[in-house]
Amino acid sequence: MPDGAPELTLTLHPRIAEIASADWDACAGDDNPFVSHAFLLALEDSGSAGRKTGWLPQHAALRDAAGTVVAVAPAYAKSHSYGEYVFDWAWARAFEQAGGDYYPKLQVSVPFSPVPGPRLLTRPGSEVPLLALAQGLRQATSDLGFSSCHVTFCGEAEWEALGEAGWLRRLGTQFHWNNPGYGSFDDFLGALSSRKRKTLRRERRDAQSAGLTFRALRGAEITPHHWQVFHQCYMHTVDRKWGSAYITPRFWPLLGERLGDRVVLMVAERDGEPVAGALNLMGRDALYGRNWGALVEAPFLHFELCYYQAMDFAIAHGLPRVEAGAQGEHKIQRGYLPVPTYSAHWIEHRGLRRAVSDFLENERPAMLAEMEALAEASPFRRDGES
Repeated sequence: MPDGAPELTLTLHPRIAEIASADWDACAGDDNPFVSHAFLLALEDSGSAGRKTGWLPQHAALRDAAGTVVAVAPAYAKSHSYGEYVFDWAWARAFEQAGGDYYPKLQVSVPFSPVPGPRLLTRPGSEVPLLALAQGLRQATSDLGFSSCHVTFCGEAEWEALGEAGWLRRLGTQFHWNNPGYGSFDDFLGALSSRKRKTLRRERRDAQSAGLTFRALRGAEITPHHWQVFHQCYMHTVDRKWGSAYITPRFWPLLGERLGDRVVLMVAERDGEPVAGALNLMGRDALYGRNWGALVEAPFLHFELCYYQAMDFAIAHGLPRVEAGAQGEHKIQRGYLPVPTYSAHWIEHRGLRRAVSDFLENERPAMLAEMEALAEASPFRRDGES
């Protein structure tokens, strides 16, 4: 453990159930549902995150001399780089071509969920710096013979602190929608340029005139039948994109059972039967879009379910932000603007570390320039525009 803190002990746990939910959530807080004990346990209990999917839990718990859990981190031993959304395939390939073993590695993240939020979770009032937890993770990486440790989609303050501690820092981009206090969707439209306003109105009109009814369901309103159909929608999307189905059918109802009203399912129905859905989780300050899928084709259905319905919900519930997941420059025209995302990386091998550091030194300014250029495509009115 870090110098000056010999009383702290780090343990790694192959099941999050080994750490009491009260202890975990005391560190995680209630802002971001993706780092809650309930969400991570649902992934494991459903078989979505585990040895079979290459996400072997190694959750970190830092305890003081009295045995109190003062910090935790969701961590996994990974034998691949799937389901992470911060791509390090080129690093792995270069290291392996040079004769090294990139896998296994330690991944501090939320499986299959490119949702920014805290990753090094410290109990308020414990006076334990997050760098004590980071140092413990570095030591565990070395002791276990892993090539590296990756803290992905972390908060900016964590990113800055890890950088000061010698970790390599990486920038990414997502597109988020901000709600300054709109009273209605029409208020939002009024902030757009005339041409963009007309486009969005047409998209919503076309989607809503396709014989579909849209509803936002929460908690107990979501029935087992909804979850059964939603999994079919999810699989349909996976098959269409030639992707991998990480999430098992059992995960969805477990999620609804354990997170209750924090689960929001946008549903499109035809003749009373659900035919498409978009899953969201509600945090204290944001609605987080996650998975979506459809069994039917309809104009602008994806935009309506994943973006506009989420914006309606955020306005109605006074949420300041909607985060609609990874990638997607098409989101800009719907009012979702580019924001930076953050990750930090500890690499054991000096040669690989030096090469990745050089790469990131060039990538960061390029990412900032790209975000600035993307922001120029904003649909919001500029001074003098109608």
